[in-house]
Parts: sequence; C-alpha cells; structure tokens
Amino acid sequence: MSQIRHALTIKREDDFAKWYQEVISAADLAEESGVRGCMVIKPWGYGIWERIQRLMDDRIKAAGVQNCYFPLFIPLANFTREAEHVEGFAKEMAVVTHHRLISDGKGGLIPDPAAKLEEPLVVRPTSETIIGDAMARWIQSWRDLPLLTNQWANVVRWEMRTRMFLRTSEFLWQEGHTAHENRDEALAETHRALEMYRACAEDDLALPVIAGEKPENERFPGAVETWSIEAMMQDGKALQAGTSHYLGTNFAHAAGIQFQDREGAQQFCHTTSWGVSTRLIGGVIMTHGDDDGLRVPPAIAPQQIVIIPMLREAPEDAELLAYCEGVRAALAGQSALGERVRVILDKKPGKAAAKRWDWVRKGAPVIIEVGPRDMAEGKLAVLRRDQLWNAENGKPAFSYPAHADFVAGAGALLETIQTALYEEARTRRDANIRRDIVTLDALADHFENSGKYPGWVEVEWAKPTDAALDKIVETLKIHKLTIRNVPRASAEASGQCIFTGNRAVERIIVARAY
Repeated sequence: MSQIRHALTIKREDDFAKWYQEVISAADLAEESGVRGCMVIKPWGYGIWERIQRLMDDRIKAAGVQNCYFPLFIPLANFTREAEHVEGFAKEMAVVTHHRLISDGKGGLIPDPAAKLEEPLVVRPTSETIIGDAMARWIQSWRDLPLLTNQWANVVRWEMRTRMFLRTSEFLWQEGHTAHENRDEALAETHRALEMYRACAEDDLALPVIAGEKPENERFPGAVETWSIEAMMQDGKALQAGTSHYLGTNFAHAAGIQFQDREGAQQFCHTTSWGVSTRLIGGVIMTHGDDDGLRVPPAIAPQQIVIIPMLREAPEDAELLAYCEGVRAALAGQSALGERVRVILDKKPGKAAAKRWDWVRKGAPVIIEVGPRDMAEGKLAVLRRDQLWNAENGKPAFSYPAHADFVAGAGALLETIQTALYEEARTRRDANIRRDIVTLDALADHFENSGKYPGWVEVEWAKPTDAALDKIVETLKIHKLTIRNVPRASAEASGQCIFTGNRAVERIIVARAY
C-alpha cells in the first residue's frame, strides 16, 4: 500500500483548529477583511451560501411565510422596553452615536461633536424589537393572523473570540418572525420551523442532526421555549446549527402586538422567531472536510461537476474544447436532486493537474479530466471527491466510463454522493454518543480521559431549574461542557438524574461545543 500525499499541509488529527483554517484558505471560501470578526466571503464560499439560501427559502415560502426587509439601524429605545431581551445582547451590540466625520487637523478623521445623534442607534443583533413595532401596526384583528414573515439579512454581534463562519462579529442569516392567536398555533409554528431546519440540514447539507429542546439556561433571551438542531463535528464537538423559539406573549406585551379576538376582546399575540446563519458553512467544513480540503454535498455545491480539458496549446485544442463543451451541454441537460445538473467547463490557463487539485480542495463533488486520448476513445476520466484515493497505489481513484454512459448516470451518481456523505457523517456521530454513563464522576472521567475527541454523552435528567440548574452549569464549565438539548427522539427516562439524584424525567446531551 502506497503512502498518500494529501493536498493540505495540516491533518485533522494533528490540529483540528488549524486544519479548519487551512481548509477555508485552500478551498478559497473566505478571507479576513481587516476588521476584527468580519470576513470577505469569496465566490465559492458565497456560492455555497446562495445554494443553502435558495433551498431554505423554498422551504420557508412553501409554509406560507413571506419575505420582508427591516432596517439595519434600531433605536436604542426599542431595546430598553425589553429588559430581559436586551440583557442577553447588551455586551454584543454595536452602537452608532454620530452621523458625520470631520478632520482632526492632523490628516485624520473624528466624529463631529455637532453631529451626535439625539438617540443612539443599534446595529441590529436580531430584529425582534423592530419587527415587533411593525407587527403592532399591521395586526388589528384575529383576521390578520397568523402573520408569517422572514427576512434574509446581515446582523452584528460584537464577538470577543472570532472564528470564520462559526463565530463572527457580522454574519448572514435568515430570521423568521411570526404572530399567532394562541399558544398552540405558535408552538406548532415553532416545531414546524425546527423540522424545516432538520430536513434542510440532513437532506441538503448532509448534516445529521439531533433536534430537541434547550434547557432553561440556554434559552434565547426573552423566550419561553428554545429548540435547536445539534450537529456533531469530526472532532466530537457539537455545533448548534439552527434554533426555533416560542416567545409566548413576552415580546407582544413589550411592543403592544394586540388583536381583537373572535369575541371582540383585546388579546396579546403569541409570537415565534427562528433562524439559521452562515455558521452552517462552518458545519459543512467540519463535518465533511478531509485532509485534502472541503467536500461539498452535491445539493449545495455551486458547481456539481467540473470538466478540465488537458490543453497543450496545440492546434487540436480547439477540437478538444469542442468535445468538452459537448460533454458539458449534455450533462447540463440531466437532472439530479430535483434540479438541473450544475456543470462548468474550466478553460482557465494552467496545467490540468494543478487545476484538478484546486477543485479537489474546493470540494467539487465530481471532477472530470479529458485529454486527446480520452476524446479519441469516447471516454472520460472521472474522479469522485468523496472517494478520492485508490488505497492500493496511493493515487487518485479515477474511473474511465464511456462518455454516453457517464452522462446518462450523472444524476444518479450525484445523488449517491449526497447520500454517502450523509451516511458517513451519521455513522460517525452515532458511534460517538455514549448512553451508558450514570454518575457525574464517570461523565467527568469520560471527557477528561477519552482521548482528543470524546464525542457526546446522553444522560438521565430531572430537568432542574433556577439555582439548581445554575449550579450544574458551573460544574459542567469546569470540564468545558454544556448541555446541548433534550432529543425529541430519545428513549424515555428510566433512572436517576446524574446531577441531582432525583428521578429523571427526560434525557439530555452533554458535550463540548463551538
């Protein structure tokens, strides 16, 4: 068996954090912007986000939700109405205090003292407050309900420790905001959004996730219930990949969102909010990436198939390019995963092998190389990104199907790759969740002495609240652990809570997390 020479300089098992950063650079996803915590998302990275956005937006609209847009700047007074909400975001807010700059007399610029705003404006960390104002204007009667809105936007949360895609000061996201007549309808919407996120993560991003309710200490500020989908990264840490919140009438009271009910009385609306962000791209990297770079699931790949002609700047190049264009056109007429196949002919100057490795690092699902001999024989040299290497000889695992056969089977191949990536990640996740730990000491021992990547533990839980829960959270912090969620599909509790010794009422996941 030959030694494989991988495309990256850092292996996952050696330094997962540095490997992650190298993937982002090598796959040409994003770069630093010069402002701490803000990044430039490059075309391949933004193309992945556009695919996620498109697929998610289709799901959102299929539920009858309509897109809106709300201002970037929110009056500070909006937040002061909602003490619990603002407390959750106060340390992260960016605040605008002036509307003009003037010269400082030394060649620089300073805020103009005469241009100080009468009221500071907050750069939106989330839009509950300003959307609440709009809902209060738009809703008068039960006939106006349910009100189902969503916006795609950027938000700012001034993070102290930043990491591209995972935790940035500015990020892109969607935020759904809905208002309902009663608790049951609002809860149904909360769970609909959660299921939408689960389906999108698993079906489109090939990310196996566990959906469940967050404990009291992990709720969104001002929420009555918070639900999440949690994904396991290859280092065993959890990534919160999406959240859905039932807000009760808390925000309705603060913003005055009222309606006349069917009997003529005034009632406060029950509201929800739910969102996912560009953090999903970080989840794709850490779930599917390997020691050669990124592997993009076909459903969200900007280009699913890349054709690389082996050009030699000779007269026959025109014929080869024409042949490759014919392959591209034939593939573009095929369907996979419910859409036309996305295929590109890479005609950029450069050696074919160098271009191949560029696409390997970017994670294009299928890479095709075509040379004069392939053209003459009517064949294609095909490389699957999810099965890159021939373990016997340590070389790329090309297959050589006939041109027509490959075109006819291209859609099925892409669907096979999509499924294979999901199954690989699901198998790895399931193998790294322990459910046999029944004492706090055993829990601590597992995370401290089970190697570099200890995975998750699901344990019995009595659902303590208030001071009892705070004490547990502080105990977990010693081991850098957090409670992720209560899996809605977990087995019924049957023993004692490992934290309190009381009779357990449910099971929770404990893990280290991003």
